Amino acid sequence: MAGFLGVGISALLALAPEAASAGRLTTLSADFQPGSIIISQSARKLYLVLDRGTAIAYPVAVAKRGMEWRGTARIAGKYVEPAWSPPDSVKHDHPGLPDVIPGGAPSNPMGARAITLDRAEIAIHGTTRAMRASIGTAASCGCIRMLNEDVIDLYDRVSVGAPVVMKP
Repeated sequence: MAGFLGVGISALLALAPEAASAGRLTTLSADFQPGSIIISQSARKLYLVLDRGTAIAYPVAVAKRGMEWRGTARIAGKYVEPAWSPPDSVKHDHPGLPDVIPGGAPSNPMGARAITLDRAEIAIHGTTRAMRASIGTAASCGCIRMLNEDVIDLYDRVSVGAPVVMKP
């Protein structure tokens, strides 16, 4: 059975031993195409579809109440240790933030990687050491926050243009 990038599930498992050993492989509806990202707001999980019915599940922090979004987006870009400029809405709530936090800075909330979406100011990204505890909660201003080690793994597996579906 063909899978993500034309690779069968057994080859994908060989590429993802850490995911398999960590118990992160899971079953998912066969309705989703390999290479798609499905995010469950309620489960606080991001699923990367490997093959029809099989996915890697990553724990995430999702948007806090009132900042959620639903629907479909696409991956617009991929960045290693990006600089971050807080949007006006974040600056309003945290006026002491600098205009730009350099990439790789310990206080940069983008963390190790950012996968931007074709929605304004929305990304799937890593986190700071201080924000690691937020994973599994509703804490962001619309972005999907991941552990740095997880976003690095996801970054290496996804392509620009891949669909991203946000479910309630």
